[in-house]
Amino acid sequence: MRGPSKARAAQLLLVLLAIFVFLGASDEARFNSLGHRMMCTCGCGQILLECNHVGCQSSDKMRNELIAALDRGDSDDLILQGFVQNYGPTVIAAPTSTGFNRVAWVMPFLALALGVGLVVVLVYEWKKRPAPALADGITIPPGHELDALREKARKETDV
Repeated sequence: MRGPSKARAAQLLLVLLAIFVFLGASDEARFNSLGHRMMCTCGCGQILLECNHVGCQSSDKMRNELIAALDRGDSDDLILQGFVQNYGPTVIAAPTSTGFNRVAWVMPFLALALGVGLVVVLVYEWKKRPAPALADGITIPPGHELDALREKARKETDV
């Protein structure tokens, strides 16, 4: 073999090796991505790949199903739909942003904004109200005069 053909063979071998390495990494990345988008069904309330119960039958079974689906070459949406059919919609960690679930995402923020707006309007309206009228035409003097009267009352009563 000549020099250039050896270089071509080495390049081809390197490309094939890279393909095998990156294909495996792609499945591992998809496994991690999908596993973190699902909840364990054992009742622990943890993400599927983070369920730390010793001997948890649910997470082991679900992980094996996920690996089998990845080995079959199913798409991410198809895998998630299969899990929803088998375990119900609570298996998905975050609700989808369609239909009623969109309302579930928006409603807390909307309620908070409306509540803050209501408080601002109430405080503004209360500050706008006139001071209550006092009986017998009593008037309350401005701040510095009121302070002088308070000081005079303290001196007269020895408090």
